[in-house]
Amino acid sequence: MGSAGSGRSVPRLVIAAPSSGSGKTTVATGLMAALSRRGMAVSPHKVGPDYIDPGYHALATGRVGRNLDAYLCGAELVAPLFAHGARGCDIAVVEGVMGLFDGAAGEGELASTAQVAKLLRAPVVLVVDASAQARSVAALVHGFVSWDPEVRVGGVILNKVASDRHEELLREALDSVGVPVMGVLRRAAQVETPSRHLGLVPVAERSGVAVEAVSAMAAQVDGGCDLSALVALARSAGPLAGAGWDAGEALVCSPPPPLPSPTLGFARAGGPPSSPGASPPDPHRPFGPRPQTPDGLGGADLGGRPQKTREPVVAVAGGAAFTFSYAEHAELLAAAGAHVVTFDPLRDEELPEGTSGVVIGGGFPEVYASELSANEALRKRIAELAARGAPVAAECAGLLYLCRELDGMPMCGVLDASARMSERLTLGYRDAVAVGDSVLAPAGTRMRGHEFHRTVVEPGAGSSPAWGLRAPVRRVEGFVVGGVHASYLHTHWASAPGVARRFVERCRTS
Repeated sequence: MGSAGSGRSVPRLVIAAPSSGSGKTTVATGLMAALSRRGMAVSPHKVGPDYIDPGYHALATGRVGRNLDAYLCGAELVAPLFAHGARGCDIAVVEGVMGLFDGAAGEGELASTAQVAKLLRAPVVLVVDASAQARSVAALVHGFVSWDPEVRVGGVILNKVASDRHEELLREALDSVGVPVMGVLRRAAQVETPSRHLGLVPVAERSGVAVEAVSAMAAQVDGGCDLSALVALARSAGPLAGAGWDAGEALVCSPPPPLPSPTLGFARAGGPPSSPGASPPDPHRPFGPRPQTPDGLGGADLGGRPQKTREPVVAVAGGAAFTFSYAEHAELLAAAGAHVVTFDPLRDEELPEGTSGVVIGGGFPEVYASELSANEALRKRIAELAARGAPVAAECAGLLYLCRELDGMPMCGVLDASARMSERLTLGYRDAVAVGDSVLAPAGTRMRGHEFHRTVVEPGAGSSPAWGLRAPVRRVEGFVVGGVHASYLHTHWASAPGVARRFVERCRTS
């Protein structure tokens, strides 16, 4: 069923909805699994920064789930990153984020599902929660179909339909809209997936339960949707221009960093000073993602590729406590010459043999605080590595793990800070500037990131902060201590390939 080809021409669908909670994840994950069961190689994608849904996508398809985020990476990288992930596949399924036209706050369509659909020239299937409506569904769908003529809504899937009579009323109403109904799903408790304070429980934590949930989603979509019609719609997508993203080429092509570093004027003790006569930064000027390369580091030839005098081992945290990571990070580290090895801070008492640097991404260490604390041997190894000046990059959960304590339980003690759970959700995209030089970037490097947590670190920044942020509140954030870069900010290194190269070069020389 289908024939694998280049990512630029692979058939593709975007699964969207009028709002969150309509059933996008159930439909997208179920469709991925149902098509995979029919022998198709399915490429799974997720619009936005979310790490959890791609885990379910990977379980459904047997392939790495990949994110498409026009805010974090820039609109120009959406199609190349898609083509990179979809290379060799028969079909691609892209799960949207929030409502179809919802994106970065105050930025129009930026980072919305609609923008990604347009960048991919992909038809959209609208998943509608029909549980509390009948004829009104026609007005709803008509509005979404007509709102932006550049977005092609090619089909509708009705979710949470109560009965045959309810289905009949809905289909009758939609006849006047001219958009085909490609599926009808009844209420099914078995496809409900458990959630916690930051969304769905990650696949790595649910194991067998997650497999059963994905299987139930597949059965529901297979039984309630016209798969042939959905595949035919996917094949109507036109080819994409340009080549797919490649980690090695990205490292070669990234330009030098901007110098000198900009004046930020952050009003905080210990923040970067303002130059005399300098104009205040324009808070309305957006920070576009600029690829960066390391500045003044040895081991790179004139073509920009690092000389492989030795292959440093970069240990990347994994396991149930640290499930948040973008696949492109490991690919960039490997392309920069590193040997990437995963370790589990819940179980492994030693770092991988020969570790030269550590990357600790996001996850839920607050859920596993007692187990992480109990692994004293590994905590000591990480502290010793950091004390030697080895590069350590930590994001969000990694930041918490490096603190002195988390909810009163001892952590690695690399940072003189304490962390605790909070009732307040911190959520949103951020424009960031590197306040000073670090193992990830030189001072002045501009990046975009995303915060998503219900924890607090005190203090929120060290004497050498990691980032200066402009919105929603002007502040400095994070810690740069020796070779350690720790921050709440999730970043996507495809937007700044030099981050990986700079990190690996530091691993070679530390």
